[in-house]
This record gives sequence, C-alpha cells and structure tokens, in this order.
Amino acid sequence: MLKPLRYGFIGCGMMGQEHLRNLAIIKGVEVKAIYEPDSRMRLKCNHLVPEARFTKSEEEVISAEDVDALVITSPNYLHAAQLKNISSIRPIPVLVEKPVCTSLEQLRSLQSIEKNYPSPIWVAMEYRYMPPISRLVEEIHFSKTLGNITSLSIREHRYPFLKKIGDWNRFNENTGGTLVEKCCHFFDLMRFILKSEPIRVFASGAQDLNHLDEEYNGIVPDILDNAFVIVDFASKKRAMLDLNMFADGSWYQESISVIGSQAKVECKIPGPTRFWPKESLGESPMPQLILSPRDPKGPLTLDVPVEPKLLEAGDHNGSTFYQHEKFARVLRGEQSVEVTLQDGIKAVMVGLAAQRSIEIGKAIDLTSGEYRIS
Repeated sequence: MLKPLRYGFIGCGMMGQEHLRNLAIIKGVEVKAIYEPDSRMRLKCNHLVPEARFTKSEEEVISAEDVDALVITSPNYLHAAQLKNISSIRPIPVLVEKPVCTSLEQLRSLQSIEKNYPSPIWVAMEYRYMPPISRLVEEIHFSKTLGNITSLSIREHRYPFLKKIGDWNRFNENTGGTLVEKCCHFFDLMRFILKSEPIRVFASGAQDLNHLDEEYNGIVPDILDNAFVIVDFASKKRAMLDLNMFADGSWYQESISVIGSQAKVECKIPGPTRFWPKESLGESPMPQLILSPRDPKGPLTLDVPVEPKLLEAGDHNGSTFYQHEKFARVLRGEQSVEVTLQDGIKAVMVGLAAQRSIEIGKAIDLTSGEYRIS
C-alpha cells in the first residue's frame, strides 16, 4: 500500500478549491494544512477538506513536518515571493499556479531560484492536459499526418474575468496584465507544440468593453479584454493568438489549429460547464479533434469526451486532475517534472513582452535586451 502524499496549500481561493476538489478524487493523497487569510474562503475550503487545519501564516505551512509538498494558489503577484520564502525556509516539492511571476524584476529573482532549488517545482499549466489538447499534441508529435508544421493559431473567445477576493485581478500591477495572467497558458502551448523558442513578438490589444464601469478606491481597472499576438520562433514557424473576453456567447471557448504541409489538425474546447445555459441550449458541446488532410480532402471529426466527475471538479476540462496525477508520480519518483519553472518563466516573458509591444506599438526582440529568453 502506497504511503499517502501529504499536501499543504498557500492560498486557497477559487482556483485553490478546484485543486482541492481534484485531489479528493485521486487516491493516496491528503491535504494536511492550508494558509488562507480570507475567512469566506476558509469556510469553503473547510467544507471541501474538513480534516485539514488552517494555519496563521504561510511559514507555518512551509515548516509543517506532516507536509510533503506545497501547492501555491494565491494571487499572481505573491507567487514569486512565496517561492523565494519556501526556498529559504524548507525547499520541498512545489506545484505553483501560473503565472509564476508578474514582472521582469520577479522573473529575474526566480531565475536564480530555478538554478539552485533542490526539489521539483511544477508550474500549473493546466491547458497542456485538457483531453482534446492532449489528443491534438499526440497527433502533432507522434503522427506523420501533418507533414512539416508551418503555423499554429490559438483562439480563445470567452467570458470576462471573474470576481476575485480583494478585486486583485482587475489591475495590471497585480496580474502582470491579461497577456501574462491569462495568456501565459497559450504561450506555453506554443513552445510545447512547436518545440522551439520564441524570438520575436508583436501584439495589438485594448480594453474596449469589460470593467470600464467599475471603480476600486476611485481607480478604473486597466486590464485588456481583447488582443491579437503574433509570435515568431527560431524554427521559422509562426504562432498567433486571438483573444476576446466578451465573447461568452460562443459555442466553443478555445480553438487550436496547427497546419502542416500535408494536413491541418485542430481541436475545439467548450468553456466551463457551470456557465453553459443548459436550460435553453441543452448539454454543452462535446470537445472535438478535427483532422483535415489535403489529399484525399475531407475532414475527419472525432469526439473527445471528458469524464463528468472531472468536469464537475473544475473549470478546465479535467486537466487539473490529470496534472495532479502526474505531479503525484513526480513526488513518488515515478516520473520527471513536465512543466518546469523555466517553462513557466519563459511563458511569462512572452506575455510581458506582448504587453510591452502593445504599449509602444512595435515588435519586441526576445533574443536580446531586457526581454531576452535565455
């Protein structure tokens, strides 16, 4: 019988609770300690894991002898400092939510931690593990159907940012900007799918609709709600992101398309089931993989179902569950980390450069200067 893996949480708001629900359906894991400063969130967490204790500080969770690994699900701007704190107190294995940081200064501090940290750090890039995306990646990396890949496009047409405790996610200084907070997922996918490093990014975006009627301490939110981003890669391949955050009437939330010399493969992913208007539209659409060869022509469409219990456990098409399964295997010494701190840093760097590109109206070089990806 396997010895239970014992987890501690630093921060446990909306995303932290998704992690708790998914850990509850994985065998051989226990949540022992949680640091969450907000009383409303503590009540929700207590309902999910009544056996876990709440601590008065993050240091208490880090130092707890009955904790084998930590999960960081605090607000974005705290991640880098918390990783630094763990590194200095007790550098045990960590799964940290994206983005790992929100500024160039934080990013540089994490690069030094990454070189010397003695335990596994896994960055929670859930999108890699959505079943339709996993199926897409299998087709790209292990099949010869596509031929030579030339381009990748990712479209996310979704709902606006949700309310968070303290409204921290309404401002760039807390989130890193929309292209960091939300879109580091997609820049990670670009690197992962194309197996190459980005060398240049150009972006155009704006805040055209969302949150303009809101004020917090007299300040109007400044987060982008739509953007186009073009990324050039060292391999001569290109990728594009089309983001819109007031398109919540869409049938599918994400669409990813990869084109090669012989075929195109794409996947379509619905948004969270809890937001789908089931009463008026029936069941939410099925995730799909679509293969479109050039010869013979004619798309082949495959459904990629996700287990209902995984859909109920979170908003990411089951990916949080699959990610935690793999992280548990890392803790047991059965596999290596798949999304490293370096991966998380590079995804943030592209996002920060894209935000800067919008500000100055020019492409940003990622091979030299302050946005150099090394």
